[in-house]
Amino acid sequence: MEHCKTTSHLTLKQQIGYAFGDLGGCMTFALMGAMVTRYYTNVLKVDTLILATLLFIWNIWDAVNDPLMGILMDKMYAKHHHKNGKFRPWLLRIAPLLCVSAIVFWTVPTFFHGTTMLVVLFFCKILYEGCYTMFNIPMGSLLGAMANNDAERSSLSSARGFGGLVGNVLPLIILPQLLDRYGDTSFAFGVGSSICAVIGFVFCLLHYFWTSERNAEAVAAVGQGEGIKLGDIGRLFTKNRAFVALIIHGICICTQQYVASTLGTYMYGDVLGNIGIMSVQSTLSMVLGVVCLFLCPVVSKRMGLEKMIRACLLIGAACYLSLFALMMFMDISAVTYMIWSSIASSFCGVSIYMQWGLVATVTDYNEYVTGKRTEGTIYGVFNLSRRVGQTVGNSAAVLALGWIGYEAGAATQTAVTITGIKALCVLIPAIALIGSWVAFRFVWNITPQIRAAMGEGKARG
Repeated sequence: MEHCKTTSHLTLKQQIGYAFGDLGGCMTFALMGAMVTRYYTNVLKVDTLILATLLFIWNIWDAVNDPLMGILMDKMYAKHHHKNGKFRPWLLRIAPLLCVSAIVFWTVPTFFHGTTMLVVLFFCKILYEGCYTMFNIPMGSLLGAMANNDAERSSLSSARGFGGLVGNVLPLIILPQLLDRYGDTSFAFGVGSSICAVIGFVFCLLHYFWTSERNAEAVAAVGQGEGIKLGDIGRLFTKNRAFVALIIHGICICTQQYVASTLGTYMYGDVLGNIGIMSVQSTLSMVLGVVCLFLCPVVSKRMGLEKMIRACLLIGAACYLSLFALMMFMDISAVTYMIWSSIASSFCGVSIYMQWGLVATVTDYNEYVTGKRTEGTIYGVFNLSRRVGQTVGNSAAVLALGWIGYEAGAATQTAVTITGIKALCVLIPAIALIGSWVAFRFVWNITPQIRAAMGEGKARG
């Protein structure tokens, strides 16, 4: 088939097509992060205690379905070797289900009440999260089948970053406008989510048709002997040090992200006294993110992907540490904090944008040491580590507010609380970035010599 053929170089159309994957997925997933709590409480009127219980169960489901989907995808391909490739057939199957399940989640529960509504809501959320995972895992794993070197992996990682930026912004433009006009109504949420789901479906289809598994023949040649097993997850940790480094990075970087995002309003509102400037900060961060996405492929081509990531992690940590030291000795303005922290966050963001290329490198290394190519399993378990970081970041941030004595609604906070907020928002991210740097500096073991051996193995294969 045309979409499985190896091409001589990565085309612009393929890069744009890969970007459309994250754009399409984020069109519905972004609403789950920014708008869903309002839907639960203001439209469905779910009691907060019941909601907390549901969230706990849903988080467990979210944690396990990533590696399960990855293993399923690897096992299916090991048995059947679909003519259209290992990943892209899943995209075509799941894209319409993702669209429908998103619309169902935001509309169907509104037709029920009481216990029946809770049961319907529960299964609608399970259905959507399952469909999103079944799209996201092959979409992310596809990078390894499209890119043949670090330069191509950097380009595709940047493309995914662009797609994710757009996909996260558009839904938060569409739905708030409807909420502003019609209020917190089932109509506003239903229409807004449906528009986002249909737009996302179109981009998901473009993602399928504009991408190709350029090294599909090499992938098909791997793992035809011993099948893919659940025990392969354990061997990832015992035989693949680079994978362990990536897992540590995933936990650290997501902890940093979610501590910062959870507590950002407290820094701007209670410490700096200017919560309104957060809208400017979001715009600045987006601009800096776009600049990073343009520069990353160029810089990584010159100094190597891992070296670039390590350097940016250290610079980001240094920015946060210097900002914390400054805040301990003097009062700074909200503008100064906004600019300084945004620069630090942008250096940190390089490792987030480029981590998808490292997943492909880890997959190549795993094939080198085990003889199996298990992109789905590796991507799924890596996603699990990121969810662990998200949970740790969110939970630790909320618990820490109590530990430092934060009083909701107080006109002013105590000096101890102010210092605690500064430490949580600035010092903790610095420590997390250092933890990620340590993983890539001392645990990551793919040296130039190993890369050469991996390349020779691919050439022989």
